[in-house]
Amino acid sequence: MSAVHSSGTFALGTRTVHRLGYGAMQLAGAGVFGPPKDPAAALAVLREAIALGVDHIDTSDFYGPHVTNRLIREALHPYRGDLVIVTKIGARRGDDASWLPAYSTDELTRAVHDNLRNLGLDLLDVVNLRIMFNPYTPTEGSIEAPLTALAELQRQGLVRHIGLSNVTPAQVAQGRRLCEIVCVQNHYNLAHRDDDALIDALGRDGIAYVPYFPLGGFTPLQSSTLSAVAARLKATPMQVALAWLLRRAPNLLLIPGTSSVAHLRENLASAALDLPDDAVTALDELARAAAAPAATRP
Repeated sequence: MSAVHSSGTFALGTRTVHRLGYGAMQLAGAGVFGPPKDPAAALAVLREAIALGVDHIDTSDFYGPHVTNRLIREALHPYRGDLVIVTKIGARRGDDASWLPAYSTDELTRAVHDNLRNLGLDLLDVVNLRIMFNPYTPTEGSIEAPLTALAELQRQGLVRHIGLSNVTPAQVAQGRRLCEIVCVQNHYNLAHRDDDALIDALGRDGIAYVPYFPLGGFTPLQSSTLSAVAARLKATPMQVALAWLLRRAPNLLLIPGTSSVAHLRENLASAALDLPDDAVTALDELARAAAAPAATRP
């Protein structure tokens, strides 16, 4: 049994996936723009992920744009029956590689059809609506108009399930009043824990939470603490961060990304890493240190 299988499973709508998956964003070029430097290596990473038991791949047609979806199709089509491909819409790339909102009904419809065509699918398993009031952090505002447009595409039979990305708890609540939401994808890790209460609330209702940036936003002190725990366990900081996320809540589905087969294997091996209680305590202190008033910090 591969390490992926030891990560456990959780429902993603009507599908069930292993909790450790793969995010395809890093397969595009620098800045998630343009083609990869080594397309053959990108294809090898995707094929190795499937060979190691990954059954959940996260992607978007605005990665590249169009690059990662075309790589996924080239590497894996026709797809294995248990593979769930989750994509995102709601953004587009400018000619200067900027990230721009793409919320109109026409833009969302075009994005769904682009994802279908480039992935070689007739139906998208899960589509996350990326909210772009601020591309870098959840920002309040009504999501009714774009979510209603996406729900209409679901009624047309193009989308099986709907998720939300880069959203506040209030927007999640609004979204759930408008249609069924099967997952939320936000920035979350052991040092960036604004969504703690949201994760627990979603878990009680059987809704998946998909954290991104497992090592994003760390201070130097937090990074050194993580590295010390990793050295003691003879693991990498990324492996420890992923193992902590797997332990944090059963509804967390992880999608670490990489463009390296060796790094992919290393990430997936984190599912077999056993974190002792004292290591978990040390790691939990990272979030408390980040939340402490500046005057009380050393």
